[in-house]
This record gives sequence, C-alpha cells and structure tokens, in this order.
Amino acid sequence: MINSSIILDDVAFAEELLTKPSLSNADIVFVLRNLLRMKYYPVAVKFFFDQDELNAFKQKKEFKVSRHPFTFCHYLAASRQRGDILLTEASGIGCTNAQYVFGWREFDESEIKSHQKYAKDKDQAERIARNKKRLRQRLLAIATAPLHKASYEPDVIHGVCDVLQSYHLGNDWSAAMDIFPFEMTMTMNSSACHGVVSVLLSKKPNITPMCSGSYTAGKTEQGELNWIWPGNQLEPTVRWMLERTVRDKGASFPRTGETYPGFNMCKLCPFLVWTKPKE
Repeated sequence: MINSSIILDDVAFAEELLTKPSLSNADIVFVLRNLLRMKYYPVAVKFFFDQDELNAFKQKKEFKVSRHPFTFCHYLAASRQRGDILLTEASGIGCTNAQYVFGWREFDESEIKSHQKYAKDKDQAERIARNKKRLRQRLLAIATAPLHKASYEPDVIHGVCDVLQSYHLGNDWSAAMDIFPFEMTMTMNSSACHGVVSVLLSKKPNITPMCSGSYTAGKTEQGELNWIWPGNQLEPTVRWMLERTVRDKGASFPRTGETYPGFNMCKLCPFLVWTKPKE
C-alpha cells in the first residue's frame, strides 16, 4: 500500500529511498518530480552501434516508429510528454543539423547556410558548423524513452526544466562528483541533438538554452532549459540530493531547509518570518 504521508514528507521520503543500495530509474524520476517539482519525464537516449544489440531491441516490439521524418527534438518531446518509447534510424530524422552531428550526413554547403543567420559571414558560419562534435562511429539507430520505461541502460539522459531546477541539478552533480565549477556550453543551433552527442563524447553533463525555434520545433513547452546528463551520472546526483534533503530538512538552496526548491521569498529577509504563537 502506498503511504502518501511519507511521500509528502520530504525528509521521511528521502530517508526511505536512501535505505536502498541503489536507486532505480523509477526512483530517480520520482525524486525529480517530488523534490525538484519537475513537470516532464527525463528521456533515456540510447545510441545503437552494434547490430546484434539493435536486433535484440527490435525483437521486443515495445516501441513506435515515425510515419514521417521528424526532428530529433520531436522524439524527445514525445517521450518526455506522452511517455512514448521510440526508435529511429537515419530515415526517421528530418533535421539536417541532427543528421550531421549523428554522422548520418556529411558536411556540405547546406550545413553552412543553416548557420549563416548566427554568423558575421560565410567563413564564420562554416567554422561554427565544423566546430561541432560529431559521432565518428557508424550509428545504426537511436532510441528515446521515458527514463522509468527504458529497457536499456541510457547512454545519455535528456530533460527540460526551469532555471532554478537546473541550478539545483548542477550544484548536486558538482557535490556528488566532487568536480567544480559546473561548466556549461552553448552551441549556435543544434542544442538538443548536438547536446546529447557532446555529453556522450565528453562524459560530462551540460545545461544549455534551447535553439531559436524552440516552440515551433517541439523543443520546449514554457521556455525551459536543456539538462543533459551522462547515463551513469544521474543516480549519484540524485542520491546526494536525497542525502542533503535529510541533512538540511529540505531540497531548497535559496532558503536552506525549505521544502520547495524555488522558495526565495525576498531571499533571507528578516521581516518575512513565521513563528509558533507564544504560550
């Protein structure tokens, strides 16, 4: 039986989960929804480079494919909002920028042209595009799924969140991994597709803005940021979040010990204080 009183008590909830030797994907999703108030599912991204592994995934037949070529951002959006498990090969990606960073398209004049709106001139646009990281190993397919539904170990986990939620995630990663400062990078264009490729290759998380067409291309719902984590680094990040929730009695940074991560009522204004009534 689900004990709702424990779920709604952040400290008791954190203490209960910390009794487990490792957090499941479902645990991680629930912590992010419960403590950081995230709205959408984190998306587990899997890159298939091995044919036998891809065949084994296809045999389960627990996925959907696109009827038309879509942007990679659309795959992420369908998985995070509707909970779809999706698989695409090169023919299912209609975005040339994504095709380029996934290694499914060679560098050409159209890639330069798509970056010229960001650049001073054609030469700079070419350098912007060539500077992006690309998959050099032959990629066969990509799967996206809500993290808690993924039947595979994700190579990368992609999510969207607001600014303060990203601040909490970045701080918790730095503390958990003992690496600081948290370094964020932004590319001109290709925020989501290049973002997952970059994190896969660098093995370092990133928090970065969306592309310029975020609403029209299905990348965001309310102007959020991308947060992109190596698949094996989200569990220690979330575990530390639980540990400090127990230590500080809440997940909030602006006001230590508060339950709501965005609680910043004039920050630490001494006038905004509530106390128990005097006897």
